[in-house]
Amino acid sequence: MTAVEKLITDRLRVAFPDAKIELRDDSASHKGHVHNTTGGGHFTLKITSAKFTGHASLSRHRLIYAALGDLIPNQVHALKIITKTD
Repeated sequence: MTAVEKLITDRLRVAFPDAKIELRDDSASHKGHVHNTTGGGHFTLKITSAKFTGHASLSRHRLIYAALGDLIPNQVHALKIITKTD
């Protein structure tokens, strides 16, 4: 696990203590594309939490972005998010 992956996971665990978190670094497959010449910071996040109950998809994403704060767009260039409640 890289330092960025640990930071993402740690912040999500604080915001969503009950969560099952699967984080995959997809950076290698994006190296050299426009606006991201280093290829760093592309992730897929699958997260399951009861905290998402009653929230629409956009609201769930906002909760995640709030938890990650300043990591976006600096250390996290792109984040594909898949959320579930159970």
